[in-house]
Amino acid sequence: MTSEGQKSELAGLPAWLYPAGFWLALALLTVGVLFPRYAVVGVACVALVPVLAAVWVAFGAWKVDRRLSWAALAALAGLGLVVVVKGFI
Repeated sequence: MTSEGQKSELAGLPAWLYPAGFWLALALLTVGVLFPRYAVVGVACVALVPVLAAVWVAFGAWKVDRRLSWAALAALAGLGLVVVVKGFI
């Protein structure tokens, strides 16, 4: 497989980003189990991993693949819309 095929397979993300976010979130969730006051930090980290990945793709892949960047921005806009509408409920 060529390096270009591997790059598109990762959807614009470096290979280390998502696994690093997963292990960091897992460690923080473990701390949250041991110290319940800090559980919110682990949950927030779990929620932030995909958001940070979408931001990375939106800005990092802009010169390479604009359609992918627009899709990531649309996903972030949809998430923002969910947060705003949830505020009204």
